[in-house]
Amino acid sequence: SCSRAKDVTMPAKLPVNFFSTRSPVIDLFRGQLDYAEHLRQDSEIVLYFFYAPWCGQSIAAREEIEYVASRLSDQVLFVAVNCWWNQGKCRKQKHFFYFPVIHLYHRSFGPIEYKGPMSAVYIEKFVRRVMTPLLYISSRSKLLDFLSNYEPGVLGYFEFNASPQPPGYLTFFTSALHSLKKDYLGTIRFGVITDKHVAEEISLVHSGSVYLHRHVNTSLIYPNNIMNYTAENICKWALENQEMLIRWLRPHGGKSLLLNNELKKGPALLIFIPYNPLAEIHPLLDEITKVALEYHNCNKSQTAEPDLQHLGDSDSPAFDSSVPDAHMKLSETFSITKYPCCNTVVLPQWHSISRTHNVCELCINQTLGVKPNKVHVPHCNFLEIEAALDSFYLQEHTFFQVISNTIECSNFLSFYSPFSYYTACCRTVNRHFLSFISSEKTIFQTPKVAFSSHGKKDNTQHSIPHIEDRNWFIPDLHISGTNITGLSCRTNKTLNLYLLDSNLFWIYAERLGASRSNHLKEFAAIVDLKEEVHYVLDQNQSLAGSTLEDFIKNFSILYSPLKRHLVDDPSVHFHQQRVITEVTTSTFHDTVFLNDKNVLLLYYAQWCGFCASLNHIFIQLARLLPPDNFTVARIDITRNDLPWEFMTDHLPTILFFPHQRKEQSVKFPEDFSVNLPNLLKFILHHSSLSAPEPCTKECLHKETVLQQGHISHLEREIQKLRSEISALHQAYDQLEAQLSEARREEHRLQQQKHTLEKQHKTLQLHSEQLQATYDQKNQELLEMAEKLQELADASENLLKENTLLRILVASREGKLQSKDEIKESLQSEHTLSEDNDISVSTAIATLDEKRSDTIETEHSSGNRTE
Repeated sequence: SCSRAKDVTMPAKLPVNFFSTRSPVIDLFRGQLDYAEHLRQDSEIVLYFFYAPWCGQSIAAREEIEYVASRLSDQVLFVAVNCWWNQGKCRKQKHFFYFPVIHLYHRSFGPIEYKGPMSAVYIEKFVRRVMTPLLYISSRSKLLDFLSNYEPGVLGYFEFNASPQPPGYLTFFTSALHSLKKDYLGTIRFGVITDKHVAEEISLVHSGSVYLHRHVNTSLIYPNNIMNYTAENICKWALENQEMLIRWLRPHGGKSLLLNNELKKGPALLIFIPYNPLAEIHPLLDEITKVALEYHNCNKSQTAEPDLQHLGDSDSPAFDSSVPDAHMKLSETFSITKYPCCNTVVLPQWHSISRTHNVCELCINQTLGVKPNKVHVPHCNFLEIEAALDSFYLQEHTFFQVISNTIECSNFLSFYSPFSYYTACCRTVNRHFLSFISSEKTIFQTPKVAFSSHGKKDNTQHSIPHIEDRNWFIPDLHISGTNITGLSCRTNKTLNLYLLDSNLFWIYAERLGASRSNHLKEFAAIVDLKEEVHYVLDQNQSLAGSTLEDFIKNFSILYSPLKRHLVDDPSVHFHQQRVITEVTTSTFHDTVFLNDKNVLLLYYAQWCGFCASLNHIFIQLARLLPPDNFTVARIDITRNDLPWEFMTDHLPTILFFPHQRKEQSVKFPEDFSVNLPNLLKFILHHSSLSAPEPCTKECLHKETVLQQGHISHLEREIQKLRSEISALHQAYDQLEAQLSEARREEHRLQQQKHTLEKQHKTLQLHSEQLQATYDQKNQELLEMAEKLQELADASENLLKENTLLRILVASREGKLQSKDEIKESLQSEHTLSEDNDISVSTAIATLDEKRSDTIETEHSSGNRTE
């Protein structure tokens, strides 16, 4: 019998250097994690680059890390560790799910994982933020620069006079590192104020106070009486209360739900700009930030940038304290008109056949007449909005105009407060956007406001015109503000603003419709998932603040003039010889709607296998149908966008557009099988062909000849089908014989299987019996071995005692011989002196006693030995 060969595996090769020997990065290519920890003890800032030698991302990031190390190696220790070699300590202790991984340590704090783009400028920016997590602010100008940044800012005031490290400073320092650990983008900036007078500008008096700056909402001071003063609590408080006017998106390149989760929040304005994190100034980013600030600034008179205004006005030489009354009066005059609570309503059509609407903007205002106290700009109140709508609909008949190029405004008092009134400004808007655009231009060029006769004429000087026309009546707004100020709070189509670095993510811009020839790599698009549309900013215009403002305003108004962007398939080339017309986004209307033929359109996709199986059916159908009256077309919906009314979520989908009723398209029933007869019946049933002309004798002869030709052709086809049927019958008989043989073989194999199963059970039973016998004999052998071991131990003890007895007997025999010699000497001396008899007898008696004692001792020892 042949035995199976053993598997032969080759051991892994020893790792080699990943970085060059001249690189400033210390390369621990054998995964010496313990040595890496030893190196960290002597350095303040350490960057660990964990890599796998085979990983493409690790290889691509190697040059970026080397570049950053060449710039910061005098301040930061760069260590690369191979975490893939199976014998290394890094592989045994660390379990990473991806490579490369970058960890930073600031003394004993860490690790701070970097999850941003593997680009040198971004890595260097993050390392510098870890090196200096706090910005030290010692003057008013530095404070103004810090507060004017679009990123959220956290400021702490500490007096450094008493000690090098005042109480709470280390906690605040650690909280800055915690923010970098939780958010690798580093969107929160931490600063330390060292001057008492500078701290008083933002109402920080006590040392250790923490201040969170917000541009639109009210800034906050850390509540020490509610939350413990710890680094984790400060970081958590700042993250929960931060104000995100505009957010950076940095997809990591793998599968993630980052874009999906953000776009599901609502319409999003995606702005692509080339961004260098290490640059000192960003003019384009500053313009975009100003637009975002104005867009979210819903109550500028109270909360928008109070600190910046205070600092800027106090230092400005143009600030004159002699005219505060005039300035206050002007601000009171226009404070209510800057940011009212408004609601846009659309009146019903003037007539059922009319194509015009009356669009009115309804605003809630505070009167400037007699008032007991100073009236602040109110927040939008649901009850007041409802009351204003009720009052407005009671008087809506006065706004009915067939066609009007002017804006008509009216004021009416509130039901609840004598100090409040409502303003309604209306204009006529065509359902089609052309008249709306022209009227909008007219409004901006020559505004004409006509106040209704039923309004209060003595209050016309305080009434508010329409939103687009407001700057002509309010010079303060015309000079210092923009039309999008607070627009996010005055429309139901609020935009979320996002920034993307076009140097890294330009592929997303191209998928949204950006031109490949755009060398500036600046692009903006609005994506609305709910409405399944997106709009693209005109790429012939430069991306600037004013352009973005117009883009946002055009999207936010009720009748948006923006044209939906549809993605076309640039790879389609048209050929006149094609039987089936390939439709794209750009040719959809020309091929389907502007075509004077009946159009049969197939929706398909490249990945749809069933769609591909219908190609031969549509080719046959296109050849049968007369080309003068019918067009058979198809469109790939995965590479083309369609108008929303013609979108589908089922493939394949077949639509038929009659040439006289293109708007009344008909869908092929899904419960019918897609074959040639069903398609012909479907088309003939819904087509609108003109009635045929009466046929002449010549026409009848031709038709008869044609019919005879068709009949002969059909007879030949029938004969072919009969021969094919007979061949199929023969093949069927052969297949039946093969199947019967296969069934017999299967039955024989089943019997062999049952026999083998019985033998297997018998062998398994014998195996169990042998195993039991083996266990029993093994147990008996173990018991015999234990008994033999006990006998060997007893024999060894007897040998030891026998040796001891022999030694004892030899010693006793020696003593007896010495005693006999003494006795003989005593007997020889007995004759010398008789006086010594007594002593001799005494000595003999003594010797006898000792001898008897010795004999007894030997006897007792002998007994013990036995």
